[in-house]
Amino acid sequence: MEVTRLNKIERLLQKELSELFRKQTAVMRGTLVTVSAVRVSPDLGLAKVYLSIFPSDKSRELLESVEKNKRTLRFDLGQIVRTQLRRIPELAFFIDDSLDYVENIDKILKSSMI
Repeated sequence: MEVTRLNKIERLLQKELSELFRKQTAVMRGTLVTVSAVRVSPDLGLAKVYLSIFPSDKSRELLESVEKNKRTLRFDLGQIVRTQLRRIPELAFFIDDSLDYVENIDKILKSSMI
């Protein structure tokens, strides 16, 4: 499949999943879930969704909850994008810990300068 089309699909899924997570976490005060990236396989069979969760100490708990509700999320996503996509990919969720990694590197650099 053409790379441009895959990029458009990834952006579409990222946007719609972000909106779904925003609506679902609105009731959970103090928790922020961001869809940092979506990578779709060339056959549109699998979408790897990378979530950035704040505060990071709740990330495992929230990821487990998302995994339990994976089918519902896929159905809701399908209802939204059904006019743009013929086939809704399976969703695989991962924690994007790149911000924690950057923060850790920053702490190490600051402590070495002192």
